Amino acid sequence: MYELAYPWVLALLPLPILTWWLLPPYRERETSVRAPFLEAMAQATGVEPRRGGVVLRRNLLQIVLAPLVWACLVVALARPQIVEPPIVRTESARDLMLAVDLSGSMDIADMVDAAGERISRLTATVEVIDGFIDRREGDRIGMVVFGTQAFVQAPFTTDHDLVRAQLAQVEAGMAGPQTVIGDGIGLSIRAFEASEADDKVLVLLTDGADTGSKVPPEKAAGIAADAGITIHTIAMGDPAATGAAALDLETTEAIAAATGGASFLAEDRETLEEVYRQIDALTPEELETTSYRPTRPLFQWPLGAALLLILGYHAVMAVRAGLRVATSATRGKPELVEPADA
Repeated sequence: MYELAYPWVLALLPLPILTWWLLPPYRERETSVRAPFLEAMAQATGVEPRRGGVVLRRNLLQIVLAPLVWACLVVALARPQIVEPPIVRTESARDLMLAVDLSGSMDIADMVDAAGERISRLTATVEVIDGFIDRREGDRIGMVVFGTQAFVQAPFTTDHDLVRAQLAQVEAGMAGPQTVIGDGIGLSIRAFEASEADDKVLVLLTDGADTGSKVPPEKAAGIAADAGITIHTIAMGDPAATGAAALDLETTEAIAAATGGASFLAEDRETLEEVYRQIDALTPEELETTSYRPTRPLFQWPLGAALLLILGYHAVMAVRAGLRVATSATRGKPELVEPADA
């Protein structure tokens, strides 16, 4: 689309006409010889003396080119430009971290898939989280896994296919057989330190109780709250289980409450799917959209046209002056007369 950046500059177009109309002509005082008989001659002829002046005669080129040059300069000052279609940039307003328990108990096959076959807790988790990631189009997503130690499986990224590929590679026990929930939260907090997102959310899934984190889960939750991170916790498994498979619902609920999040219990795959859909509803899509319309300046074209007209005028006048001088020289040259024969 063509437009002028400063269209009000076009108001300068009639400026030369207004100047010629409103301002008096320029007068230059010159020394002259006073004629003592001027008044007598005026009385004798009946002509009243008046002020005179010399007005330079303008040629046709000046009359035609001057308005064109002025118009080109004014249009160049108005900065004509072509406005390109808008470039829209969409950025996520939320960073979402997935913390997944990979302790040895995640290999227990007490879940049932859609076909009715028994699958492990980790297999059900991977399937459900994969669909969850697919629905989070506007978020930057990262993933932390923890067992005996905690690791960053995927840094924050908008490349969800990369996160899903990293999710597909996890295995029960790959981070060790134990469950360090507090260390998983602590590593997630560290990942959020470079985040500039307005909304920071951590979704933590575990199927057991903390077994010796360097930072207790409740303390890590307090640090997360101070950093503005909301933690949603998911306890996966049988709440009536005892021993090594026992769930620590009290701790997961305390973590969520300390950060303003929600705590969930998932006893089977279907419930786990529903839990992640509830988290979807709690954290709706947030996008920040900015648009920019690039421009291509065109002022150089009218400016170049004005310069070409000025150069062309002077070139023509120089040629005419040269021809005039040559013609005058030819006319003033004396003719040679050959002597007559005797």
